[in-house]
Amino acid sequence: MELQELFSLKGKVALITGGARGIGKFIATGMAEAGADVILASRKEKNLTAVCAELTERYRIKALPLACDITKDEDIAKLVVESLEKMGKIDILVNNSGATWGAPTLDFPLERWDQLFNTNVRGVWILTQQVARAMRAAGNGGSIINISSVMGFRGSEESVHPAVAYNSTKAALNVLTMNLAVKLSPYKIRVNAIAPGFFRTDMMSYIEKPEFKPALDAVLNTIPLRRIGDTDDIKGVAVFLASAAAAYVTGHILIADGGLLAK
Repeated sequence: MELQELFSLKGKVALITGGARGIGKFIATGMAEAGADVILASRKEKNLTAVCAELTERYRIKALPLACDITKDEDIAKLVVESLEKMGKIDILVNNSGATWGAPTLDFPLERWDQLFNTNVRGVWILTQQVARAMRAAGNGGSIINISSVMGFRGSEESVHPAVAYNSTKAALNVLTMNLAVKLSPYKIRVNAIAPGFFRTDMMSYIEKPEFKPALDAVLNTIPLRRIGDTDDIKGVAVFLASAAAAYVTGHILIADGGLLAK
């Protein structure tokens, strides 16, 4: 197989949660550029519709917007059923939907702890299980990509990242990724994760506000490449893991952080 074909996603269907903005939108753009039809899911269907229209017009692929709250079991079930009914299959699943919440560690509310675990771990597990069943039934294998974080490997200063539950959810997601890679391998379903560092997304937009300049400076000083990640820094990584170029890669957590963890 030639290199260009290895990275092509033509004929594939990718379901991307949280696909209307931030890293999810970056990844959806990369999948569409590589030729995949996409299903974008998030709570706000209006935003999804606009992104799908943009991708369809620009890349001439099919793009389906579906509303889904990843914390609601019935929404997840409906998402999978509608995706299969309207697109026929799911070859690639990107579990990108996630939440964070900032508060001083000793005052961090239990309800927010539960909310983060329900979104970042429980919802991912339920959707993955249902999509993996469909992949097994189709018999063609598949690629599942979980969006983790470098915070799943480390602690963080209160002044930079006051979200104690977030790190714990991403650590859980890292191990879930490796465990599912082993358990789903008999069905030729590969399971990997991407662990981004600091990226220019809505979730991290606070850190570029003037009042957070000391925090931003502190963050940049920890990143050897001295910048925040952007669109091109994540979409190629996702396309690689989704494509035949990564056919022998499973159970891997690919770190995209500008060198933060290496320092």
